[in-house]
Amino acid sequence: MKWLQAIRKSIPKHKYAINAQMLGDDRELAWSNLGYWEDTTSSYPEACQALADQLAQSLEFTSKHNLLDLACGQGASLIHWQDAYQIQKISAVELQQECVENIKSEYSKFVDIHCDSFLNLKNIPFQQKFDVVICIDAAYHCNLNSFVRSACSVLNSNGKFGFHYLMLSDEWKNLNSLQKQKYKWLLKAADVNLDDLMSKAEMAQVLENNEFKEIQILDLSKQVFAGFASYIQNSLVLKTDSKKLDQFKIEMTAKLCRTLYEDGLIKYVQVSVER
Repeated sequence: MKWLQAIRKSIPKHKYAINAQMLGDDRELAWSNLGYWEDTTSSYPEACQALADQLAQSLEFTSKHNLLDLACGQGASLIHWQDAYQIQKISAVELQQECVENIKSEYSKFVDIHCDSFLNLKNIPFQQKFDVVICIDAAYHCNLNSFVRSACSVLNSNGKFGFHYLMLSDEWKNLNSLQKQKYKWLLKAADVNLDDLMSKAEMAQVLENNEFKEIQILDLSKQVFAGFASYIQNSLVLKTDSKKLDQFKIEMTAKLCRTLYEDGLIKYVQVSVER
């Protein structure tokens, strides 16, 4: 029974679960994104917070905003919105039950959190619609049209919306079918469907069709893909014999980031829009 229990403990409880402690954040409500890495970045939590701040600043967060955080993970962003931006009206949606329970036990007084998919927002009993809807490093796991339509169902008529996604470069159209198949397999391992990805013009069209304006699509591939890959390559945090499956998942993610950055055919982008 001991070996069976050990195996169960070593297996991630959800396909999106990540061992944040192994990455460098050992807090109960930790960060869990790829991070925004610059030459001055010194730690994993710092890089994760920087990625969140890049998106929040593009949406011009204020303390008066009624905010919905989609795929909030282990909850670090929720604390950050309150501490750094003094936002008091915060709601969140997260698919991982364990994360939701941890957040409820620590911060239920100031966060209205729901365990559900961010594609099902119209069926979640929120008390009101939102001034800002934000999704850090997660939306590319689903179809863009479905994601945008879901967010629109809970956004105010003059609200702001920001997220990260993967985008096809202009050179993508020059690949043959066999070359594209390679990327389809690579992305599938990361739970990303290549058929959901679009060019910049196609992404903008989807957003315009949903009555968004002031569309900004910013390429963060160097800061995110290359930055995360370099951090994992140079990090001492992963030099351990425990939790090999968690370590394998992290290292494979880093290798994928390195491949995508060096090939330059699939970009990591920050998208911010308003109605």
